[in-house]
Amino acid sequence: MTAPTGQDAKILPSPAAIPPFGLRTITGCLGMLLAVHVAGFNEHVTELGLSDLRGAMHLGHDEGTWFVSVYEAFNIAAMAFTPWFYMTFSIYRFALFMTAALALLSLPLPFMTDMVPIGILRAVQGLSAGCLPPILMTVMLKYLPPPLKVFGIGGYAMSATFGPNLGMPFEALLFERFGWHWLYWEVLPLGAVALVMIAWGLPQDPVQLSRFRGFNWRGFLIGAPSILCIVTVLYQGDRLDWFRSPLITHLTFWGGALFLGFLIHEWHHHSPFFRLQYWKSRNITMSLLALVAVLIVCALMNEVTTTFLEEIKGYRPIQAAPVALTVALPQLVVLPLVAALCNMRRVDCRWVLGIGMALLGLSAWLGLNLTSEWVRDNFYLIQALQIFGQPMVVIPVLMLATLALGPSDGPFISGMVNMLKGMANALAFALFSILLRRREQYHSTMLLDHPGMAHDPYGAEMAGRLHEMLSAQALVLALVDILLVVAVICAVFVVLTAILPGRVYPPGKAPADRASSLPAPPLAQSVPSSLAAQ
Repeated sequence: MTAPTGQDAKILPSPAAIPPFGLRTITGCLGMLLAVHVAGFNEHVTELGLSDLRGAMHLGHDEGTWFVSVYEAFNIAAMAFTPWFYMTFSIYRFALFMTAALALLSLPLPFMTDMVPIGILRAVQGLSAGCLPPILMTVMLKYLPPPLKVFGIGGYAMSATFGPNLGMPFEALLFERFGWHWLYWEVLPLGAVALVMIAWGLPQDPVQLSRFRGFNWRGFLIGAPSILCIVTVLYQGDRLDWFRSPLITHLTFWGGALFLGFLIHEWHHHSPFFRLQYWKSRNITMSLLALVAVLIVCALMNEVTTTFLEEIKGYRPIQAAPVALTVALPQLVVLPLVAALCNMRRVDCRWVLGIGMALLGLSAWLGLNLTSEWVRDNFYLIQALQIFGQPMVVIPVLMLATLALGPSDGPFISGMVNMLKGMANALAFALFSILLRRREQYHSTMLLDHPGMAHDPYGAEMAGRLHEMLSAQALVLALVDILLVVAVICAVFVVLTAILPGRVYPPGKAPADRASSLPAPPLAQSVPSSLAAQ
């Protein structure tokens, strides 16, 4: 590649030496993994325990929805732009600062009663939490030797499989045993451990503040507000009845216009946050679409189970926790096994991806038998299929997204992958809200229009019981419809897996003559090799 000259040469960092792989590096990587899980626990525990937090902090329902959406908006926006900042401030310092900020911001939150300071603290906490997953992806791919990179991908995949499923049991334990304050403060002890491990283990790469001279200010000022608007629309749209709300209408229009302008700007910019040319690669396209799909599928199935047990059966989180633990705890064993399987040269990860999607689809298909008579035990078989299905999809997807790239491509794909990962959760939230409300209304109407239901020949007490029974049945039928959507999504991606991606090999185990599956970017958009170590 042609060496940079002139102004570009003045702002490029020199390569940082990567220390020999050993105990300290392993400790640092594990500390980064723990920090990401701490951020995930903070996100899922406060979401699942929102009703308890609202009651304890005297917040209304509408305030509670902003409590979640503000956090998520800044969380997802941070994921998009983090790679540029950790390349500038150094991975080591940026990881320590953001982990410490995430933990310390939880201290005053239980004592806040006004929504304005709560919203500000939650926004900054979401910002700090969103910076950690892109750092983890880079750390795993940068500091692990080639034979272990797939296991590093498996460690990153834990943030999409292990963490979300552990949220409900963790929330139940904290609230029932330690009190509602610890729904915030659970990040303190775990965050302190993560900080010590990162400080001792991660290499201290250099700070490159000169990169600010080439900062993509226009892309940042267009892209960040657009992501904030879009995520807010996804979390608040159904509550405000979508485009009947002026707020949602304006956020959608301006957010969509800004995001379109951001994509056009990034396509032509010489130093973009996202290299959109990657979408020309079939592997990148398939992996990013499949990542969004599998996260939506997993989130929808978790929501179906949680909603049924809490709304129909009246379970408290502590009673529903065993169902979530059925998926969460086995991941500690299954994820390394799937990573080891995908790390074999003779194993095609596309087959693993297709089988994993089929298992998730089968899990949703079994859920179509859902009735109001089901109890917690009826979900164990469905959850057992997800134990294997989730890691068998996420690990191959991440392999397709990362292993066909060169070292200098890491920052460009990291932000894109993590932003889409966060956006998938917002899309799942919006999709579940829309489907649940619309299908529940439809089934309620159909049941009430059934012969014999239009005119109540019974007394007021019997009419009340009948209304409760019909409401419960309508909710169950709506949940079944959502599972049908999940099954269709899985079937579509099984077909796409068979026709779209090309094969990738584990690092160091590919044929010597294989060529990269990525299109060669124009010279103006190429990245100097001196960025590879950053």
